Amino acid sequence: MSNLLLVAKLDIKESTRSKWFFVYLLVFGGLMALFFITGITDSVVMGFTGLSRLLLVYMQVTIVILPIFILITTVKSISGDRESAILEYMLSFPVALRDYYWGKMLGRFVIVFTPVMIALAIGVLWGFFKGGELPWKVLIVYSLFLFSLCALFLGIAFFISTLVKSHDVALGASFVVWILMLAFIDIALIGLMLANRWNDDFIIALALLNPLEVFRVGAISLFDPELTVMGPVAYFLLDTFGHTLFLLYAVLYPLVLGTLFAFVGFWVFRKRDLL
Repeated sequence: MSNLLLVAKLDIKESTRSKWFFVYLLVFGGLMALFFITGITDSVVMGFTGLSRLLLVYMQVTIVILPIFILITTVKSISGDRESAILEYMLSFPVALRDYYWGKMLGRFVIVFTPVMIALAIGVLWGFFKGGELPWKVLIVYSLFLFSLCALFLGIAFFISTLVKSHDVALGASFVVWILMLAFIDIALIGLMLANRWNDDFIIALALLNPLEVFRVGAISLFDPELTVMGPVAYFLLDTFGHTLFLLYAVLYPLVLGTLFAFVGFWVFRKRDLL
């Protein structure tokens, strides 16, 4: 356990010295500052006001930016160490493969999750200072959504990083994963599938296999429990899951999927030629 924590600490120090980390901080911190400047917490859009409006906009931003930031900065964790011979140097010490792999993941999780939560906390405190009502339930559940989303894409990124040996190939694969998930978001292919007369339930079920879609629908349901903005799809979701069960699904499904990818990545890391 001590070696695992040491590897995590080393990864955190290396990440905080990297330029991408400051860009990452600037993106989310700058977005929150932009929200304040534009007066989002004072606006009323589709019935959402104050902090609810801020969280809704923040959700729309994180669903696009957060996955790609995690993927492009994490896929080089192991493949980059392998190319630069850092992995060979690290394994010359009495560090188990288990400690190296999970230590890298723990350190990277702290790095990608902390700025998102800090930006969210700053936004909530600002909205509360402006006189908004603090939606504790929404804030806690949404934080769990962000935790689950970070875990998902970290697991995918580490899986890709162990599967390929080239940093460039890892980056290309991460973009492919991101684009494929975005292609299915908002049930974008529903028109094509309906044109082929596929079963409606099958179409929606297929869309809900996309973790980004699950995250989006779950976040929307926090502000709109009846899912009125989603039209007829809402009847299927509410009749099949119910509001509480769907929130649980939206938290657990990406988390379980990310954990599965992480464990498969660890299995590949142990079995393949490390160098």
